[in-house]
Amino acid sequence: MTYQTQWNEATVDSKKGFRIHFLVFVLAIPVMWIVWYFTSRSYPWPLWSTIAWGIGVLFHYLGVFVFKKPKNN
Repeated sequence: MTYQTQWNEATVDSKKGFRIHFLVFVLAIPVMWIVWYFTSRSYPWPLWSTIAWGIGVLFHYLGVFVFKKPKNN
């Protein structure tokens, strides 16, 4: 069995992968903002992580739900 055959037979649930990614985003971003709030509120450093990670989640969403690859059977 070749590597390509193994990959084709593997079940990859891309929707579940997105849900996990989004859940970690929703749980981690508030934690970063809380740490910022209780430490030094001089510079909003979590803003950069929120924007960058949000763009990553957006592209993950687009890749899973909008620009779906057709299944080869």
